Parts: sequence; structure tokens; C-alpha cells
Amino acid sequence: MNLRFACPLCDYPSRAEVNGPTEWQCPTCDHRLTLGAASLEECHGCGNRELYRQKNFPHRLGMSILAAGFLASTVAYYLHHQWLTWAFLIGTSLVDSVLYLFVGDVSVCYRCGAKHSSMKATPKHPPFDLGVGERYRQERLRREELGRAARPRRA
Repeated sequence: MNLRFACPLCDYPSRAEVNGPTEWQCPTCDHRLTLGAASLEECHGCGNRELYRQKNFPHRLGMSILAAGFLASTVAYYLHHQWLTWAFLIGTSLVDSVLYLFVGDVSVCYRCGAKHSSMKATPKHPPFDLGVGERYRQERLRREELGRAARPRRA
């Protein structure tokens, strides 16, 4: 299984192939982490049991395709090419729909953001839930605030 995650200490982006419990060491801060949970029901990075499912596709690329279609249709509309305007709008939406159908899913951890790919999507991993995501965002903000408060201040 392919695992994309960030180091818990320095946020260095990393990848690892996880087929069982393995040791990982961050190349920048030398933090050691044991990767690999017992099952696909929990995160292989932090052990959290709350995961959500999303498409394994860069969101910026998808939005760029749609924005390019909108921009091209605006130019065609300005030049009074009505059919070309609709062709750009419908064409880019069709490209987006085809990509949606053929791109696989990835499970993402709410807590650490690790992306688990090369696995079969399960109904146990529902789509993103804003309430759960906000709870973990607030937890992350509290941890950061406590970390800043615990650091010694320089005079």
C-alpha cells in the first residue's frame, strides 16, 4: 500500500510503501515513526480510526480544467460564437466527468492527513464530513497553541 503523509514534527512531505509494520525516519529532523496498522480500518500513519474517502486526483488540476473552459467560452461568447461557447462549456464538463469516473479513490486520515492509496475503497470510509473535519481542525489548532505556549521565550 502506498502511503503519503507529512512528518508529525517538521511537516516534511513523504511517501512510503507499507506492507506491514515498518520503521520510518524523517530525512530532515530524524524523527522516527512506526508505520503500518493492523488493518485497513485505521490510519497506517497515526492509528486513527476515522478516515474519509476522496478521489485520487489533484483538485487544483480539476478546477484549472473547468476554469480554462470557462475562460475559453467567455472569449468565444465575446466573439459572438454561440456554438463554440457551448462546446467549450460542455466539453470541459465532459472531460471532468470522465476523469471522475476513471480515477480511483484514496482514503485520507482526518487527524494526520495521510493518504492511503492502492487499496479498495470500503463503505467504512465515507466521503468527507465537515463536522468531523472541523473537530480535527480544532484539535490541531489547540495542539499548536499548546506547543507555542510550552516553548521558552527569549529575552
